[in-house]
Amino acid sequence: MKSYLPIAFAGAALIGLSVFASSGSAQPPSGITRTDLQRHDLSVPGREAVQVRVDFAPGVVAPNHHHPGEEIVYAIDGLLEYRIEGRAPVTLKPGEVLFIPAGTNHEVKNVGRERAAELATYIVEKGKPLVVLSK
Repeated sequence: MKSYLPIAFAGAALIGLSVFASSGSAQPPSGITRTDLQRHDLSVPGREAVQVRVDFAPGVVAPNHHHPGEEIVYAIDGLLEYRIEGRAPVTLKPGEVLFIPAGTNHEVKNVGRERAAELATYIVEKGKPLVVLSK
């Protein structure tokens, strides 16, 4: 999917679409809403950038998973705890950022009492599922 619309229009047009659905994987868990904002080819052959807004209801966990490239997280709202393989857990509040290396298993939980949200930017291999659930 390529979008040349401004981000606001792309986001509005794609509300309700799921990164999981666009990658052919299972739907996200109940309480998680993903909104695809943009997807573009990069100057590096075989790579693309994907931006997604992810909203989490209180207490909801995105189960252990990984991506076929790097993920750059920007916390928008609430408190999100990230458990990244090989690291101590880290909790982000609005305005904080996190880098998750390619192929690294991780899970995310809304540990606050309110809705939480992140802007996830992926630099990934084209043609591979964006989200791969870990076993």
